Amino acid sequence: MLSDVNTPSSLDPLSKLVRELSRLPGIGQKTAARLAHHLLRVTEDDARTLAQAIVEVKEKLFHCEVCNSITDRQPCSYCSDPERDRTKICVVEEPFNIPAIERTREHQGLYHVLLGTLSPQRGIGPRELGVDRLMDRLTGVDEVILATNPDVEGEATALYLARLIKPKGIRVSRLAFGMPVGGDIEFTDEVTLGRSLAGRRAL
Repeated sequence: MLSDVNTPSSLDPLSKLVRELSRLPGIGQKTAARLAHHLLRVTEDDARTLAQAIVEVKEKLFHCEVCNSITDRQPCSYCSDPERDRTKICVVEEPFNIPAIERTREHQGLYHVLLGTLSPQRGIGPRELGVDRLMDRLTGVDEVILATNPDVEGEATALYLARLIKPKGIRVSRLAFGMPVGGDIEFTDEVTLGRSLAGRRAL
């Protein structure tokens, strides 16, 4: 009979840590091993602080009941802020998209987080994204900004939402995507350059 070699209960602590770290998005086996060895060198207090921070994230943070952003109170700070423009809603894919938009200081309105994009192959449709919740929030809204990613699923999701929202007489806008600041036209791919031309503005 085969032994329990490499089963979770038989792994040594370092191997367990590498395995768990490698389950994180964007972390491969080599990166996980480097991180694990770094954590092996930190003080016990630092390790406990990190572990406690992870536990607290699971215990104290949750999704806002209104917009789906991450929060420690209901509703979140965005939804409860009386200074924010309630005639505009910016729709994003994930909660971590919001801080990036906030840093621009260009959007003073509200947010709505889809927690994904439409993907029939993965069984994710309008019901799974809670599109009805977004539609229920449109009373008194003048503009919906669709800030989904410029990939196939993000574009399909934006087009789907636009078809639902436009008949309500609400302005629907899409983030402009094009050349980054400091970019070189010679090395810019045709899709990005095409978007830059299509999204050009007067000076």
